Amino acid sequence: MLMPFIARYGDLYTNENVAISGTHTHAGPGGYLQYLLYSVTTLGFVQQSFDAIVNAIEQSIVRAHQNLKPGTIFMNKGDVENAGINRSPSAYQQNPEEERGRYDSDVDKEMTLLKFVDGGSGRSIGAFSWHATHGTSMSKNNKLISGDNKGAAARSFEDWFTSNAKANSTIAYSSKTPDIGKLIAKAQAIKSTGGQPCDRTTSQSFKVRKNSDSLFVGAFCQSNVGDVTPNVLGAFCSDTGQPCDFNRSSCHGDETLCLGRGPGYPDEILSTKIIGERQFSKAVDLFTSAKEILSGKIDYRQVYLNFTDIEVELGGNQVVTTCPAALGPGFAAGTTDGPGVFGFQQGDTEINKLWKQMRDVLKEPSPYQVECQKPKPVLLSTGEMDFPYAWAPAVLPIQILRLGQLVILSVPGEFTTMAGRRLREAVKETLVSDGRGGFNSNTHVVIAGLTNTYSQYIATFEEYGHLRYEASSTLYGPHTLSAYIQEFRKLSSAMAKGEIIGSDLSPPDLSPKQLKLVLDPLGESPLPHGINFGDLKQDVSQPRNGSFTKGDTVSATFFSGNPRNVLFTEGTFAVVEKLLQEGRRWVPVYDDDDLCLYFKWSLDYNFTTFSNLATIEWEVPEEASSGVYRLRHFGSAKKYQNATLEYFTGSSSAFTVA
Repeated sequence: MLMPFIARYGDLYTNENVAISGTHTHAGPGGYLQYLLYSVTTLGFVQQSFDAIVNAIEQSIVRAHQNLKPGTIFMNKGDVENAGINRSPSAYQQNPEEERGRYDSDVDKEMTLLKFVDGGSGRSIGAFSWHATHGTSMSKNNKLISGDNKGAAARSFEDWFTSNAKANSTIAYSSKTPDIGKLIAKAQAIKSTGGQPCDRTTSQSFKVRKNSDSLFVGAFCQSNVGDVTPNVLGAFCSDTGQPCDFNRSSCHGDETLCLGRGPGYPDEILSTKIIGERQFSKAVDLFTSAKEILSGKIDYRQVYLNFTDIEVELGGNQVVTTCPAALGPGFAAGTTDGPGVFGFQQGDTEINKLWKQMRDVLKEPSPYQVECQKPKPVLLSTGEMDFPYAWAPAVLPIQILRLGQLVILSVPGEFTTMAGRRLREAVKETLVSDGRGGFNSNTHVVIAGLTNTYSQYIATFEEYGHLRYEASSTLYGPHTLSAYIQEFRKLSSAMAKGEIIGSDLSPPDLSPKQLKLVLDPLGESPLPHGINFGDLKQDVSQPRNGSFTKGDTVSATFFSGNPRNVLFTEGTFAVVEKLLQEGRRWVPVYDDDDLCLYFKWSLDYNFTTFSNLATIEWEVPEEASSGVYRLRHFGSAKKYQNATLEYFTGSSSAFTVA
């Protein structure tokens, strides 16, 4: 991953001091992880998804390096209210009563925020925060790409900062009440442009929020999120509306009927906005009031470990081991955020005969594995499955980063609430008790979840025995958390003492073995006679009263190409443009990164041909000002698989918003 930087920057950026952390969403493209289990639903590895992510990470590091300058980092902490609840409270209650009594809630509400300030100008340039809530406001029924509630929070934060910073330099519109009749007449006089050729840079220049204009980066990172759901209204049976079974999260024995409800229920996009808004609001509060300056040493430690056979020393001279990766039946049951396969429930202690037979066709677990994973029944022994290549990881990285009094624990999975608390406490106790390294009671420890790779869940020993989804997805057996705590203690001790720690292990490179069953775009089918790419199939339907109002949905459909031809990673497929009052220039005001604008791609089948269609939908937001608008689409197409790409654009007829 970091090889290009070794060539470019020498040993400045390495696996040891760079952490790559995911925010978590069920609404993103898949196929970029190398282990087979995580690419089954995408028909194998998808090179395009992988390249898009890697290139974006690379460009982020390059641009950050190019903008390095002296500065100050402030830290602040505070609770985010009603952004997450525990989706497995019955498992949480298995933890010791005395331990649970030390906390006010069965989820961690605290957000830790860093505020970055340019040392020369004194201008704030970014903020980075950690808070534990799943990125599952969007359900598995959603087919649109979304950064979920973390992405919504980030966009809101960056827009908030930019609007404040540019308050005196934005385009000034007349404060007079517009003449709606004149606006309607002007809109009716402006027709659609039809499909027109354009170059690739055009779509990038029309991005509302250009990289070159970005004044601020607001990042919302994940923490010990394992059992925390943003569906804060609770889980209910879809057939009766009654609460689901407390222990099993099912309805009359059917887990597929048990669904979590977000605060905007039944509108999951509204739920996404609300949970994002709650995180954003707390981040702004912490950002504007941050006073504690991070100072002191910058340090890091990282090591690769084979988690399938770690010997763990427990109290009383007891030694246990971790296991090869395996999943239990609770994994197949899914969660209230996304129910799984009918016939499984969270908490299942047995696997029926039919599923065992199907399991054994893939791989019958070894007697050692069955015994090691107890009390979890083994549904899939992924750690023993290596055909056509490894199904699950064995070698994992763990990492500690230090910024003065802040210590960041990079973990390759999803710790439950109590598992995260135990890890944080163990690391802090180790650092402080050593008496070296400048660590003290003011040291603050955060968990950066889903970092550097992915290995599913980490539940406590007590939660593991309850066999809900999180426990059934704890790969390396009942002592997985104890292994993490033991090995992080070793890293912490080495950091406190100033010692170097390392290993000869490294994860395998499975790229030569990857299954790649998703085909590249084959080229577009011939369009109907007289139709060009970018032409309208369905124009905006003008409202009866002549104007749209806030809350209305405006839509248009274009003849288009496959969006996988070119991803427009730093550009856009769709914008809403507004006509300036002098009537001479269109300016983009919303793009497909905004939660109010939707870009939808579909295939329109005919008897002998098919056409790619792009539909743009705009939900007119509350902050939209009155005026003349239009929808504009950017795309690319090729007439056959190896043909030269053609870039095009098209626009709807103008319409008014009053």
